Amino acid sequence: MAAQVGLSLLLLIGAGLFARSVSNLRDLNPGFEVGHLLSFSLDPTLSGYKADRAKLFYRRLTQQLAALPGVSSAGLCVVPPLSFDNWSSDFSVEGHAARPGEDAGSSVNHVSPGFFATLKIPMRAGRDFTEADRGQPEVVVVNEKFARHYFGDRDAVGRHIGFGSNPGTKTDMEIIGVVGDTSYETMRQEPPRQVFIPYLQNDWAGQMTAYVRTDAGAAQMFPVLRAAVHQLDANLPVFLFKTEERQRDDSISVERLAANLSTAFGVLATLLAGIGLYGVMAFLVARRTREIGIRMALGAAKGDVVWLVVREVLLLTAIGVMVGLPAAFGVTRLLASQLYGITPNDPVTVTVATLGIAAIAVLSSYLPARRATRVDPITALRYE
Repeated sequence: MAAQVGLSLLLLIGAGLFARSVSNLRDLNPGFEVGHLLSFSLDPTLSGYKADRAKLFYRRLTQQLAALPGVSSAGLCVVPPLSFDNWSSDFSVEGHAARPGEDAGSSVNHVSPGFFATLKIPMRAGRDFTEADRGQPEVVVVNEKFARHYFGDRDAVGRHIGFGSNPGTKTDMEIIGVVGDTSYETMRQEPPRQVFIPYLQNDWAGQMTAYVRTDAGAAQMFPVLRAAVHQLDANLPVFLFKTEERQRDDSISVERLAANLSTAFGVLATLLAGIGLYGVMAFLVARRTREIGIRMALGAAKGDVVWLVVREVLLLTAIGVMVGLPAAFGVTRLLASQLYGITPNDPVTVTVATLGIAAIAVLSSYLPARRATRVDPITALRYE
């Protein structure tokens, strides 16, 4: 029973750590507002669209979505945030001499005018893209992390960068704005350096994700959004309708699965430990019925009899805790890489789990102990 208590404690501590990690990730600010934000994906090239026609379609779609009743803004992007997708490239920066071994890579996203406003990504400096940003000169927007890395406290707006890191790479893309840092692939990862490019200035146009900010409910808006697409092209498939809260939760699905499984195993182990302690104590109380009757006949108070039984369970629990805590500290260190915002030996989690297992133990012993105090002393003295 002591070993079972120790195992239950280990599982409860693990469950608590995973649950608090998930809570920390959900409370994390991704750099944009996930509330009242809906998204869906589409790919005109599946219906035979060429680049010019696809870009024209996306322009009309953005305007139509933004004009819908209840919609405050709309925007498009190629790489949806928090979707496990990644598009990265090396960049050369005007006036920056790369250090030996320096990582020149940054995450890339192709977006439409209005994308930053729709996701409510703050513009720190410069301006957003407009419909005019579709040719020469080529322009980009970078995030704060990119600007700090390459320019420090200096103004990044007006500087130039270029695709590639080879010597002699042209730096002909002008930085016109700096936006706040945002999560890219998942909530767990730190925001990377990011470069945003207007999709209108490229010859490529493929699958994109549309974002709509609205106060209306998802169930009400999704049919409206689908109808808006089909007004432009009734044969175009539309897929992956999601709320951004759902997208955020999907990005931490591995952590949530670990938390749910560990919680289920922890609760089951604790329940089995409680049932086992109850069974053992009920058996011991039944065997000590004559002893209990003698004690009560000699004047033992009911509280003394209850304590007689409970203290044995507390002893078993204490042994289990002394075994379980070191084991838990050792095992949770192996899980440190799976935790977020919490240490493997978090005192709050350890304390709550220990008190929880102690409470279950006391309850499982109190019931047979209380039943023992209701035995008539005369009947107990005759008990065989």
